[in-house]
Amino acid sequence: MQEPLLANKLTLEGIELLKKLIATLSTSRNEDKTAAIIMQYLENHGVREVSRHFNNVWAKNKYFDSSKPTILFNSHHDTVLPAKSYTRDPFSPDVENGILYGLGSNDAGGPLINLITTFLYFNERKDLPYNIIIAPTAEEENSGDNGVASILDKLPPIEFAVVGEPTCMEISVAEKGILVLDCVAKGVTGHAARNTGVNAIYKAMEDINWFKTYKFEKVSPWLGEVKCTVTGVNAGTLHNVVPDSCSFMVDVRITEKYTHQEALDVIRENLPNKDTEVKPRSFKLKSSHIDENHPFIKLAEKEGFKLFGSPTTSDRAVMSYPSLKMGPGDSNRSHTADEYIKLSEIEDGVKKTVDLFEKFFASFS
Repeated sequence: MQEPLLANKLTLEGIELLKKLIATLSTSRNEDKTAAIIMQYLENHGVREVSRHFNNVWAKNKYFDSSKPTILFNSHHDTVLPAKSYTRDPFSPDVENGILYGLGSNDAGGPLINLITTFLYFNERKDLPYNIIIAPTAEEENSGDNGVASILDKLPPIEFAVVGEPTCMEISVAEKGILVLDCVAKGVTGHAARNTGVNAIYKAMEDINWFKTYKFEKVSPWLGEVKCTVTGVNAGTLHNVVPDSCSFMVDVRITEKYTHQEALDVIRENLPNKDTEVKPRSFKLKSSHIDENHPFIKLAEKEGFKLFGSPTTSDRAVMSYPSLKMGPGDSNRSHTADEYIKLSEIEDGVKKTVDLFEKFFASFS
């Protein structure tokens, strides 16, 4: 049985790659060394024309054919800073009782290795109905401009993307986007001891309560309601002066039912105080979605994969084409001290991903 043996061999080699990545500093904007390691790994496995832009790496499968549709495999090799509460060396890839410890092992080392290994498994195949591009990218953890967004225009047209994140091998078909708002409620300065002025704090309180209680009309079947959370307030300088402005910050989690502009319009139209200034920081991190009737999703459901909607964002947010999120590991471990992934999760993830794509590709023959 040549092919299962190949998958097993590539999985073991992928785990060794993950250990090297854990042992190498790769916090966001400091991924130059891990980018080089990944490039060398792909080249050592016979991958042609491995490209790099900033700390993003990508490559096409060996028999890439521009007449065929293309699937993008994307995951990130940057990490957050290690939590101060680590009891282990975050850069020591220790294996104990089948568990691999280390910063980035779970988020998103395991999912990254899963996609690299699956890509290499299919790389030598001439009969694929799809092309595959593997893209290990940078700056995901800080949503940086020099991450995956900086290479999307360098890639050929993509039919759909598989984004590697720890999901316990469940498939996220939808993901909330983020809209951060900087708001300023406006009043009139006055003396606190007198009945003068218009207190901007009180006006802001009215607006803040609206954000707390308002229900957006459209509800997503996968992601539920748009969620607004006030996450910062600032006003006043002296105890005896009525403030004429009160600034507050709002985190808005957008579903696929609204564009950023549509959500912003709803907010501006319905805030109690029409003179409150509402400025969006960016429209960059959009909600993402793939139709549950897409052939790949229908097959995944048939094969027993659980579908869900994700409240957290990933690099899907900057992609304009359908995408899904999946990978070994558990998102509850992400950004935690003594981060880890089970080797069995990586092994099982590769097997499930390879089997699923084998069946998907076979459905076109």
